[in-house]
Amino acid sequence: MGKRVLITGIAGQDGGHLAKLLHEKGYKVYGIIRGQMEASHPRYQAVKQEMPYVELIMADLLDLSSLVRAVQLAQPDEVYNLAAISHVGYSFRDPILTADVTGKGVVNMLEAIRLSGGEKTIRFYQASTSEMFGGLDYNRPDKGYSEDANFHPRSPYGVAKLYGHWITVNYRESYGMFACNGILFNHEGERRGSEFVTRKISKAVARIKYGKQDVLELGNLDSKRDWGYAGDYVEGMWRMLQQDKPDDYVLATGETHTIREFCELAFKEISIEIKWQGSDAEEVGVDASTGKTVIKINPEFYRPAEVDLLLGDPTKAEKVLGWKRKVDFPGLVKMMVDHDLGLES
Repeated sequence: MGKRVLITGIAGQDGGHLAKLLHEKGYKVYGIIRGQMEASHPRYQAVKQEMPYVELIMADLLDLSSLVRAVQLAQPDEVYNLAAISHVGYSFRDPILTADVTGKGVVNMLEAIRLSGGEKTIRFYQASTSEMFGGLDYNRPDKGYSEDANFHPRSPYGVAKLYGHWITVNYRESYGMFACNGILFNHEGERRGSEFVTRKISKAVARIKYGKQDVLELGNLDSKRDWGYAGDYVEGMWRMLQQDKPDDYVLATGETHTIREFCELAFKEISIEIKWQGSDAEEVGVDASTGKTVIKINPEFYRPAEVDLLLGDPTKAEKVLGWKRKVDFPGLVKMMVDHDLGLES
């Protein structure tokens, strides 16, 4: 018999990549889907159609009893907690829900494992985030943030994730649980939701190509992020739970790029060279060959507290886990644009 796994956030970007990876490794995959849904519900059907090998369980991170039932039903060897209110901008609009789901949801999942008697047998992965660093530890701007860097979250999302991170460490130290935090820097791909800036760009580029959209509106063009491919990162998650001892690891590429650079590469995929004109909120990106404006700044997309730079140091993961990203930045942009060109054509 193969191993059994329970994944929260099965319908999200990472959940889909991870479920596919573990299914191919011979795992029996169970996924938690939120809400009181009948099997005929469109969201339920969409997940089953895409991942017919996943056994779906109705449960909610805010309902401990439902999580206990899910653990008892799945009887997993491994649990990956990927579910969260994960959009940074949205977390400013609804910080309380973000705290409940992204923070309290973690301790609910850990308690469900403990109350089910699995604290010594079940291996647990918590999806931590680079947003916990907040870009304010200026002692390491060149090499990037490692596992021992200072945390200073700059959003309700980052703060909630920091609670999830430390409660995972606490359960590891208090109950001897095999519990790991994966501190993942930005990881994107064709499964990314369209509310995230990278997918917003790739979809807009495709729609502009086919005349379905005129202009892409963005906020801060100069934020620097460490962007990798989500499909590479879920392998790192799995590797963390295969070690002899539990620990926390940063997964990153070790390089940064701006949103501006992402735009330039994305538009290049449809043979548009971007020329920048103006400054600040009046800056625009124009098609160099036609002079037509295709990118505008919308101040509504600025955040109350911005993270200007996030750069990760994946040395520990590369050395201990043998993990390394495979898709480079230009390859990631091309992959996403090609995918959305196919959807919009």
